[in-house]
Amino acid sequence: MTATAERLLKSSARQSYDPEVDIDWSAPVDPSLWGMQPERMSLYGTELWDGLTKEQRITLSQHEVASIASVGLWFELLLMQMMLRDLYDDDPTGAHMHYALTEVADECRHSTMFGKSIAHFGVPAYGPPRKIHRLGRLFTHVVRGPSSYASILVAEEILDTWQRELMKDERVQPITRMVARIHVLEEARHMTFARDEVRRQLEGLSRAQLVVQQNLTAQTCLMVARSLVNPKVYASVGIDPRDGRRAALGNPHYRATMQWMGEKPLAFLRENGLLPENQERVWRASLLLG
Repeated sequence: MTATAERLLKSSARQSYDPEVDIDWSAPVDPSLWGMQPERMSLYGTELWDGLTKEQRITLSQHEVASIASVGLWFELLLMQMMLRDLYDDDPTGAHMHYALTEVADECRHSTMFGKSIAHFGVPAYGPPRKIHRLGRLFTHVVRGPSSYASILVAEEILDTWQRELMKDERVQPITRMVARIHVLEEARHMTFARDEVRRQLEGLSRAQLVVQQNLTAQTCLMVARSLVNPKVYASVGIDPRDGRRAALGNPHYRATMQWMGEKPLAFLRENGLLPENQERVWRASLLLG
């Protein structure tokens, strides 16, 4: 773990971004460009989608990407709390703590970047539904051990897969693409750290302890994945949020997108014993598993 942390520290020193200076927040919003890839939107291919004009679809894309960014911001706040809690008894002279603090600093900048990107487009910071927002406070106290880093990995890697495609799509707003590019670069280090932490913290667990970690991981990832698109976004184009949510959850295009986003982290969890067959029902409910 020390060798990994030292390598990640060197990588952070070589290449990191400051969104305050590396993104031109004064750039105008081009009304002809999308907020995100239309094919990855929750209503793409549905009857509700067919009933929207292109202008309405672009408007919805800005609201949907804002929802995803605000949920990412919410989860990064939880992530930082978990990491700082784990560092309370760590060795302040060691590379492990030094890199973990570097990651927390990265996440502070990412949270600011997501907030500024939402404000740039003048749309609401939807965040997760109110019930999930309240559960988040409990989350930081209950989720401990490998499940905390497994949850971090899933949340980061599903966004990473989506953003790697988004940042190359010239139909998308330049600021959205730059936000994605910065996040992808720096989250690659975070995911490496999370994988190592999961493996390290799984060592020596009893069977009963492992079952607890499996359940915590599944429930946490269900909460995050189902929160990415807040149903309130649909009201921006005159769709009843309940109708939009129902259409999205039944949309084979959206379900395929969610499974595509979850493919890599779920393979890692299965390989490391955190996604047993008896938890697959929960994972299917998250839409990350077909």
